Amino acid sequence: MKFLKFVVAALIAVFATTSLTACSTEPTVDVSAYAAVIDVRTPEEWSEGRLEGAVRMGIADADFTAQLATLDPSKDYYIYCRSGNRAGQAIDFMRQNGFTGELVNGGSVANAAGQTGLAVVTD
Repeated sequence: MKFLKFVVAALIAVFATTSLTACSTEPTVDVSAYAAVIDVRTPEEWSEGRLEGAVRMGIADADFTAQLATLDPSKDYYIYCRSGNRAGQAIDFMRQNGFTGELVNGGSVANAAGQTGLAVVTD
């Protein structure tokens, strides 16, 4: 019986710690480690709110490949969009076009802001 109480107490402690950690508002990504924070959304989405210091390289832009050509393919980049889908597509495209550095999908603007601690700004 004592062993069962111990196991239950240990499980409660683990779940409580995990829950508190999952709700943490502390940034988990140091953006200074990345050559750039890249927003791959449309100009309209960009103007609604973007991460402070981000650069916009819209994946749907006709010159997306030319925009990527301005980047060092050996560097690390943090990429986000509205949901993470286009960021993932951009990362796949970058890998197919010779990018060898770390390419991180930050997901949505809100998720990326939470991970990095960067403010969401508008025009």
